[in-house]
Amino acid sequence: MSLKISILKSLYFQVLIAIILAIIFGHFYPTQAAAMKPLGDGFIKLIKMIIGPVIFCTIVSGITGMESKKGLGRIGLKMFIYFEILTTLALIIGFTSAHLLKPGVGMNIDLAHLDASQMQSYTEKAQHNNFSEFLLNIIPNTLIDAFAKGEILPILLISILLGFVLLTHKEQTKMVIELVEQVGTAMFKIVNLIMRLAPIGAFGAMSFTIGKYGISTLTNLGFFVLTFYGTCVLFIFLVLGLVAWLCGFNIWHFLKYIKEELFVVLGTSSSESALPNLMKKLENLGCKKSIVGLVVPTGYSFNLDGTCIYFTLAIIFLTQAINIDLSLTQELTIILVLLLTSKGAAGVTGSGFITLAATLSVVGDIPLSALAIILGVDRFMSEARALTNIIGNGVATLAIAKWEKGLDEKKMKKALQEENI
Repeated sequence: MSLKISILKSLYFQVLIAIILAIIFGHFYPTQAAAMKPLGDGFIKLIKMIIGPVIFCTIVSGITGMESKKGLGRIGLKMFIYFEILTTLALIIGFTSAHLLKPGVGMNIDLAHLDASQMQSYTEKAQHNNFSEFLLNIIPNTLIDAFAKGEILPILLISILLGFVLLTHKEQTKMVIELVEQVGTAMFKIVNLIMRLAPIGAFGAMSFTIGKYGISTLTNLGFFVLTFYGTCVLFIFLVLGLVAWLCGFNIWHFLKYIKEELFVVLGTSSSESALPNLMKKLENLGCKKSIVGLVVPTGYSFNLDGTCIYFTLAIIFLTQAINIDLSLTQELTIILVLLLTSKGAAGVTGSGFITLAATLSVVGDIPLSALAIILGVDRFMSEARALTNIIGNGVATLAIAKWEKGLDEKKMKKALQEENI
């Protein structure tokens, strides 16, 4: 009896039920279901409201928790190496999957017959999101500006600068360090309150998706969508599975351990909705708090495996659909551009599509109007992007913690075994 009650009270069960009800509701009452969008948007806004302060406090606390500046630099270098290797692999796997399965071949779409009017807003955003502006946008106009806009990259910059200064002058800044830690504790308590609304947010977001686009929307472009989902699953179990094996744990056991967070991401299509809880669970697995505080928030902007797979797969799909042949040089150029533009394509629904438009505007080989082909199904692919991103960042944290000798492996194995009994 107590087991049944605990299952009913668990967040992942509540979110799962909300998703199932939303699919049924969206299928039979599409008009009313589409009107549920504010519930999903409201939950995402609540998370966005708190995510900036959470990231700021965790990064500053993570840096000040280092023993020295040398330790900070060492972890930073390891993060950079790991992130670049994994995201490059994700980009290459996306390209390879598209070339092998050829989801766009035979569509023979004439761009002149496409309704590109829906693309106007994305095109305008892409034009203001080129590489030079991307670099400039990392630097906020003021310290307050970054938090007011909720932009992650500027917050990361401010957090790293402040953390470095506090680490350099630890003795003189003890009170500031303690204050940041106390504020961080309060922020996580707010997160716990917000997460109680996750089932409502998941219901609203999924109801809108099914109600507006319908399950049948996947029919025409179903192979493209299935190719993407299959590629993400392959990446998780082969690439991330290999990393997990090298670190001494089973990827399947890890997925079961973070199932609550995965269901929240599935329902909201946003990896940031589960970010704070993921950090706490990684600490419970035996990861050093300072490493978790650095790797997870940074990976949120710099280690987006699912988004990278989506970018290259979508680009090759579009070239196949409109019969454009890219040379090897052009494809390598796209990968190099994506290694830069993909940084900061955070896990909020729609941001990946905007970044894809920005990348095409920088590369210039594929007309932006071609994005109208996949606009209708992009919403169905955001879940796989967000899920792969959060799993990738969880594995990255464990890998870097082990590399840095900041992982209690006995504690990790015990926690994973208890979850899988």
